[in-house]
Amino acid sequence: MDRPEADVPWVTLVWNDPVNLMSYVTWVFQTHFGYSRAKAETLMMQVHQEGRAAVSHGTREKVEADTEAMHSYGLWATFQKDD
Repeated sequence: MDRPEADVPWVTLVWNDPVNLMSYVTWVFQTHFGYSRAKAETLMMQVHQEGRAAVSHGTREKVEADTEAMHSYGLWATFQKDD
């Protein structure tokens, strides 16, 4: 009998946008995810310089909720399987 694949490798991506200030994006990451200022700033810079950053990992349900939360803060975000 085949066992279903564990539903763990999912990721929330936040994308660069021309609207939100870097300080606001940092604040969102600290507020929603509880990240330290240093980690939040690192992720924000990745978004700014590389165009996107993976900000959360986990089950599909978790990253879907995180993606919706990012939308509620006005950030551009998607989720996908983490390859």
